[in-house]
Amino acid sequence: MNAGFFGHGFRGRLFVAVKYITYILLLGNVYFFLQEESGSLEYTFTGPMSLGQYVQVFAATLDTTAWVVLLLLFELETSVLDDEKIRGLVKIALHGIRLICGAAIVWAFTGYCAELITLYKVTVIDAFNGCAQLSEGWSLLLRLDEYAPLDAQNCLKVADSALRLNEFKIVADADTLDLSRYLAWTDVINAAAWILVVVVLEIEVRLQLRGSLTDAIVDGTRYLKYCLYSTLFIAAVYWGFEGKFLDFYDACLWLFAFIFIELNVFDWQRETQDLQPQHSAA
Repeated sequence: MNAGFFGHGFRGRLFVAVKYITYILLLGNVYFFLQEESGSLEYTFTGPMSLGQYVQVFAATLDTTAWVVLLLLFELETSVLDDEKIRGLVKIALHGIRLICGAAIVWAFTGYCAELITLYKVTVIDAFNGCAQLSEGWSLLLRLDEYAPLDAQNCLKVADSALRLNEFKIVADADTLDLSRYLAWTDVINAAAWILVVVVLEIEVRLQLRGSLTDAIVDGTRYLKYCLYSTLFIAAVYWGFEGKFLDFYDACLWLFAFIFIELNVFDWQRETQDLQPQHSAA
């Protein structure tokens, strides 16, 4: 591989250090999402759960874990390993792990969709007096994946009527439910955009390994990725405005991380182009 976008020396070492610090921070987000989603589990599926329900509850944890592994695979292929080493068992192993990660990401996407569908499975309780239900084990939806036991401080939100979520003992007022739906839609759109990003990158990597990644193809995929990254940026900004700090922080880290991957692909293509005249001369 070549010296990278920033070359050798201090700038090159700084670039590598920032890149791997970003990757470590992303790995830490797996823990943060696991903590957040474990907290919401006590209010939702309290009995025996199916595998699909686990995926619904822990969609962000599964998604982030698979993406971190996939990110490291892209790093190996585009920056760490020489093209000549991506052969035989190494190539099979990389593709096998990538296939598993891809399946996990798609599965997590179905979890986001299931959560969105759940928010539309509501029952209107017209005569629900929340402040008279404090001892019956009801919970209140505060925001997507955030709940609190119904108590004397928050029961006024559902003092006259309430919307019950699915079969759970969870109620919400109309405004909170609408906001949660918007956030759930953002999760779905964000996950779909990332899937498309990795499809485009996978195409570029495979074409690069075959020596077929031309400038015309790179120019064509660049515009598609501009649209996808813009969608991801808008989602991050929306999470920030709505106070979903972990989602905002995670989205910003991922966008920052994929800057490195894009630079790796750029360097990789440039290196291959530089070597082609030498091979022709030889």
